[in-house]
Amino acid sequence: MAAKKVPSYCLHKPSGQARVIINGRHHYLGVYGSEESKSKYARLISEPSAPDTKQTPANYGSDDFPDLSIDELLVQYLDYAKEYYVLQDGSPSRELKSMKEAMRHIRALFGSDPAREFGPKKLKAIREHMIKVHDLSRGVINNRVNRMKRIFRWAVSEELIPPKVYEGLRTVSGLRKGRTKARETDPVKPVCDEHVQAVLPFVSAQVATMIQLQRQTGMRPCEVVLIRKCDIDMSGEIWIYTPMEHKNSWRGHERNIPLGPKSQKLLQAFLDREPDAYLFSPKQAERERNLRKRQLRKTPMTPSQNKRKRKKHPQKSAGDHYDTASYRRAIKYGIAQLNKQRARKGKTPIPNWFPLQLRHSRATELNEMFGIEAAAVSLGHAHAEVTKVYAERNLKLAIEVAKQVG
Repeated sequence: MAAKKVPSYCLHKPSGQARVIINGRHHYLGVYGSEESKSKYARLISEPSAPDTKQTPANYGSDDFPDLSIDELLVQYLDYAKEYYVLQDGSPSRELKSMKEAMRHIRALFGSDPAREFGPKKLKAIREHMIKVHDLSRGVINNRVNRMKRIFRWAVSEELIPPKVYEGLRTVSGLRKGRTKARETDPVKPVCDEHVQAVLPFVSAQVATMIQLQRQTGMRPCEVVLIRKCDIDMSGEIWIYTPMEHKNSWRGHERNIPLGPKSQKLLQAFLDREPDAYLFSPKQAERERNLRKRQLRKTPMTPSQNKRKRKKHPQKSAGDHYDTASYRRAIKYGIAQLNKQRARKGKTPIPNWFPLQLRHSRATELNEMFGIEAAAVSLGHAHAEVTKVYAERNLKLAIEVAKQVG
């Protein structure tokens, strides 16, 4: 049996500290290269089963915790989050981005403050800042505040701050509707099919297909942008798409989306990919757009344009797949282009709409045609009381819906 590898003494560049990772836990040792950090490193690797010889007593005192600033605490938490919030393929999950957004607010106001002094009043000050300066909605603010609490809960579990810090933050309740100045968002409503069809010529083929597919199946925006060939079971009359990530994947729920004949026809043009490649690629959309521009060009290219070399490492480049934000922006751009044309013709502009409204349109349609249960199972709504006994029956019902209208 091979000898167990000794954990390395490493430099954590953002903080300038020495670091060692033992059993998945990050230990910060002090200034990189210092004798103190090397001595602590030697002690830690000599006792891997109990990496910290100093045990925190039950009656935590103020001297029993490292003197960390909030910025330093956030650096350590980010290291943990990058390893924890990942998908099955190892790529970052959407929750990591959400955690970073919450961290920015803490850093902006109290980054240099001692972490052990962060209490309810400071958390409320951040919340008020999100209302007055950023004009965030009540729901978004509550979600971000909850993520901030989770950061300090983790810090307590790592013995970086006293437990009383997190206990104090727990007393801050969420904003209640009608009892705060934070704005409320309008409920999501279905989008008119006429407005959907009108936008299709003004977006790329990739975005147009995602729009139609989402309208046809009712899948979530985060599900339609991540479709890969390997995620689709094409063995039956009705294909089954199983997203690698979805809203309830963290609960252990599996999401199966039946793809009927109409949906299959939409996907045919995008199946000439590697199995693990995303079907809808912004890079491909950009190549096709540039090709059309060259074909429609009326004047010859100048010598300087011919000699121009493409940058090896451009600051901005199209990704291999859309995310919900880029998908939403593409639709918004298409609506803007459509409304410019309508303005030239003296027509009334269509209102802006966003991808989630397509899901609501499908839900309304299925409810009217097949009833609320068919709508719920086809759209993948999770209910705590639904057990595995119903899973097969629900999938069969969703497949029947796909056969008729999918």
